[in-house]
Amino acid sequence: MPTRTATARWDGPFKGGSGTMLLGGGTFDGTYSDGSRFEDEEGTNPEELIAAAHAGCFSMALALMLGEAGHEPESVETEANVAISPSDDGFEIDRIDLLTSGKVPGIDQAEFERFADTAKDGCPVSKALAGVAEISVDAQLAN
Repeated sequence: MPTRTATARWDGPFKGGSGTMLLGGGTFDGTYSDGSRFEDEEGTNPEELIAAAHAGCFSMALALMLGEAGHEPESVETEANVAISPSDDGFEIDRIDLLTSGKVPGIDQAEFERFADTAKDGCPVSKALAGVAEISVDAQLAN
């Protein structure tokens, strides 16, 4: 299996400094700063990148599980909301909410929710984020 790589560079002090992140050999190149992380300034931040990774991984895991059970999805769309909060030793990611919607012929809402809960626990990014106090999933069948 391949190893995936991203790089980040930070210039200057924390306040007033800025950085860039490069993913996938240049498929994404974004700036970040304390303002884009803790305020509403333009740019990205580590939590958005974690959200993107989690949403992508979860959507793929859910599609795989549905397909393996004979329910090929037409689409699965997921939004991940990552919360960062002050902690005793700085800051921590303490909550991630996954909001997913799927078009999946042949199943009902309750079954879709069961698949989503299983995908939340089985997705490799969820496993990597096991230290997050709470990861929730809200699954809505959009048939």
